[in-house]
Amino acid sequence: MLTHLKRILYLSMVGWMLVSCSEESVISPKDEANVGTPDSIANATATKDGNLAMGNPSGANTSYSNYLINKSQFSMSYNSYRGTPNWVSWHLSSAWLGSTPRQDDFRADNSLPSAFYRVQPSDYTGSGFDRGHNTPSADRTLTVSDNSATFLMSNMIPQAPTNNQQAWANLENYCRKLVSQGNELYIIMGQYGKGGTGSNGYKETLANGKVTVPNRIWKVIVVLPVGTSDVSRVTTSTRVIAIDTPNSNNISTSWGTYRTTVDAIEAKTGYNILSNVSSSVQSVIEARVDNGPTS
Repeated sequence: MLTHLKRILYLSMVGWMLVSCSEESVISPKDEANVGTPDSIANATATKDGNLAMGNPSGANTSYSNYLINKSQFSMSYNSYRGTPNWVSWHLSSAWLGSTPRQDDFRADNSLPSAFYRVQPSDYTGSGFDRGHNTPSADRTLTVSDNSATFLMSNMIPQAPTNNQQAWANLENYCRKLVSQGNELYIIMGQYGKGGTGSNGYKETLANGKVTVPNRIWKVIVVLPVGTSDVSRVTTSTRVIAIDTPNSNNISTSWGTYRTTVDAIEAKTGYNILSNVSSSVQSVIEARVDNGPTS
């Protein structure tokens, strides 16, 4: 009898353990839809982070040729002698994205020092060059004020239409795709040199010399999974995309054609683009040409 009772107790215990394990592993259809989906992960944890987290590439300050401008939507080094930014830096995560339509309110940046020429939208009219955004309108769609800020002329460069509307647009769309997959990005865009070829041919300046047409346009993108303490999470395995394109209407529509190294862009510009990243990590990621997907 005692042996029989022990057997019954043993079988009961095993049955209870199996039921418990089964209950712990059950995922409701609602929960299952949210587990591991990039959009839900990004939207749940993404924040608006500092635009200069990766560094101040040129040590921008109060110099008229390297004037630091910090706005909530982006930061930049502005060059009053060229009438364009040297570079613009911004953070992109799902926290910056919403349903605000494109404002199209191109206008002079009246926050610039009074001694600076304030570039007007009409300075580009008939030039054969687009008013090319650095920080894209579509990267700032959470609020009207965020989107409107991208239409300040301080955020523009004279950009060849094919470069702006095809190769560059394709890269911008790919950046937002990376965000939809659960990533956050730190993006730095800049330009150097003088003279580009737009739809009306070659030009070196616009607006009677007040706006310089750049010869090359570059971008560096640091890709991180959504998280915190972003600079400390940049490692030698972090994906960094760097491109350097001619400012030409004859450009390829495939931005991947123009991939290069951060080191190469720094050699052309004299910048330390990821200056807040440890030098040991920089030495690896800045020497590598990205070979990841392009769409």
